[in-house]
Amino acid sequence: MPDEETAMSDEALPAAAPRPCGPLLGHLCQLLRRYLPFSHMATVDVERFVAAASEAYFAPDECVLRPEDGPVRHLYFIRDGAVSAVRGADQVDEGGFQYETGDMFPVAALMARRAVSAVYTATRDTFCLLLPLEAVDELVAASPPFADLLNRRMLNFIDASRQALQSAYASQAFATQSLERRLGELATPAPRTCRPDTPLALALQAMQQHRIGSMLVTDDLGAPAGILTRYDILDRITLPQLPLSTPIAAVMTQPVHALTVDHTAQDAALLMSRHGLRHVPITSSGRLVGVVSERDLFVMQRLSVRQLSSSIGSVDTVDAMPAVAADLRRLAAALLAQGVQARQLTELISHLNDLLTRRLIELTATRHGLDLARACWLAFGSEGRSEQTIATDQDNGLIFESREPAADRPAWLAFARDVNEALDACGYPLCKGQVMASNPECCLTPAEWQERFARWIEHGAPRDLLAASIYFDFRPLAGAVALAGPLRDFVTRRAREVPRFCRQLAEDLLRTRAPLDWLGGIDSQTIEGVRAIDLKLHGTAIFVNAARLHCLALGVPEVNTRRRLEAIARARGAPPQHGEAWIGAFEFLQMLRLRVQLEGLAPGDARQHPNAIRLDALNELDHRILKEAFRVARRLQQRIELDYLR
Repeated sequence: MPDEETAMSDEALPAAAPRPCGPLLGHLCQLLRRYLPFSHMATVDVERFVAAASEAYFAPDECVLRPEDGPVRHLYFIRDGAVSAVRGADQVDEGGFQYETGDMFPVAALMARRAVSAVYTATRDTFCLLLPLEAVDELVAASPPFADLLNRRMLNFIDASRQALQSAYASQAFATQSLERRLGELATPAPRTCRPDTPLALALQAMQQHRIGSMLVTDDLGAPAGILTRYDILDRITLPQLPLSTPIAAVMTQPVHALTVDHTAQDAALLMSRHGLRHVPITSSGRLVGVVSERDLFVMQRLSVRQLSSSIGSVDTVDAMPAVAADLRRLAAALLAQGVQARQLTELISHLNDLLTRRLIELTATRHGLDLARACWLAFGSEGRSEQTIATDQDNGLIFESREPAADRPAWLAFARDVNEALDACGYPLCKGQVMASNPECCLTPAEWQERFARWIEHGAPRDLLAASIYFDFRPLAGAVALAGPLRDFVTRRAREVPRFCRQLAEDLLRTRAPLDWLGGIDSQTIEGVRAIDLKLHGTAIFVNAARLHCLALGVPEVNTRRRLEAIARARGAPPQHGEAWIGAFEFLQMLRLRVQLEGLAPGDARQHPNAIRLDALNELDHRILKEAFRVARRLQQRIELDYLR
């Protein structure tokens, strides 16, 4: 095996770099176990890392690595201390990041067999373990957790954080099963089935004999073709007085809403809620392998997604809605306790908020005597993107059809005012910026909306850019949803035709930089006398705005941030890990926002600062991930600066 000098011919190192041995080796193994990926690695692989590593000391302000050193030949693990990586003025893909105890660097340069593009400097007394490239390759081949972290660093950190959060909340959980579990683990094996030509008498007899609430019907290939539940019997068999010799195919529900074994329990919960289902067939390679019922999914103090959906649908007065909205927030807290991920939790919250808003709109329209077939209620901002958190105000508008807008608008404005006030009573505050359907500027005909959007794109003044960032993320919510289609087509087409508008969006986006100081540490603010970060303004908004900009420039009509980022990665041909890092960082920031809003910045002041998190409230892992998320945000901004401003 080559000695240390030969192995490091292209990379500068301190003169003394001894290998740990004896008691020190055991101590280092225990130390490494505190950090990812070592906490998930086999003991023999952790020992292999320590045995193959050298130890080096770096004094404060001493250079650790620089571009002139050539291709990186070692992976550095900080046993104690800190190292900053500061990029040069002409570099955009590295640097400006603070590595601390437990961190490894420079992963990207090492895996690419290239030199670093930043200068790495110790900021205090620092001790590092240095693993030679050859040993890194061997460990990557032997240890999946080690390989996975090097290739998918961001996602591994986030998964570990979610597991820690779920463990911390376990004593508060309302349910015994996580909505993250795959349906293949939950589905009842070997469900009772029959063929489409089975007489009703035999099907009903089987349901009674086996005490099951539904009978699944499968085709010749074993795929679900239909379903008959006990709730269908009265309307479809008893009242029509069908003979029991009738084939079940004549009365079964078809097509069947089914999911695969790879879907999650959360997917099933959403499907049940959206379609009023109590059972969901589960397939594998197209064949029926099981069934999941509502009872299988939720045992959380008599509160479930479907039950809450049913409660919303059965409310017949506006005054009863605030109590249902309170249940919605209680359910969100329960789901967070289960460890449900940010994307799924915000999607569930948005879905239930949609149901509540639709019901309010229906009740209010009936009271006002208005025909919703002539209008479409629009959701803007986070609601339009299906990314609502707990603390969210209203952003909405109305499209109405009319040959005489001036004459018809007052009736629609009065209706919208009542809906906005009812939502406020349910805990969704009135928008301070007046982005609400009760504002005459947000209650327009299709032609008026298009004219307004065109003016923003053509002029691109600061106020126009702010409006576009809210209004362009619109989604039809209730009424004649087809009215929103032409407006979406117009925005998608026109924004791409005006490159100056996208450049102005880029300039506006870069005015708020990721909160990292020049050394790469978190650059916090003082809020209520403590060090804190506004997770929306300096975090999620960067990803939301970057995703919107790229999709407008590419002509992609998507509005949800995750799906936008996925579309951008595909369109740009970005490596999979880049898209995963964007999405992972955004969703981690979303999860922190949800935690803040459910727990509060401090007792009693959650409503004043619903997006601010105290840095001293973060554990070591979440602090590291937060810094990594900001690093991903900064790189996204640097890419935008190159693409649109240089």
